[in-house]
Amino acid sequence: MRELTKEEERVIVHGGTEAPYSGEYNEHFQKGVYVCKRCGAALFNSEAKFRSGCGWPSFDDAIDGAIIEQTDADTDRTEIVCANCLAHLGHVFRGEKINKKDTRHCVNSLSLKFVKK
Repeated sequence: MRELTKEEERVIVHGGTEAPYSGEYNEHFQKGVYVCKRCGAALFNSEAKFRSGCGWPSFDDAIDGAIIEQTDADTDRTEIVCANCLAHLGHVFRGEKINKKDTRHCVNSLSLKFVKK
């Protein structure tokens, strides 16, 4: 496990959220894979990333088996966590009709590290 900064720990360990439009990967569209910042497990391929306009990196699909969906402890939203280390990533939303898969994984940049292809 990687050592985290205080802000990364607030998001990744304690389920916090970074401010919208503040994350380094919000408008990042290079080819590669986004991995869990805490454990390095591959989570999202760059081909799944799209511009949602929500202020956080958005993906229409995750790598098979990479994330776990669970009811958020504080709300009725569906939280997504890393299947390997249970790091908080963000939330998944369905039914918005903003892409073909009708799915938006809304992820904190602080929970991710990008590995260029």
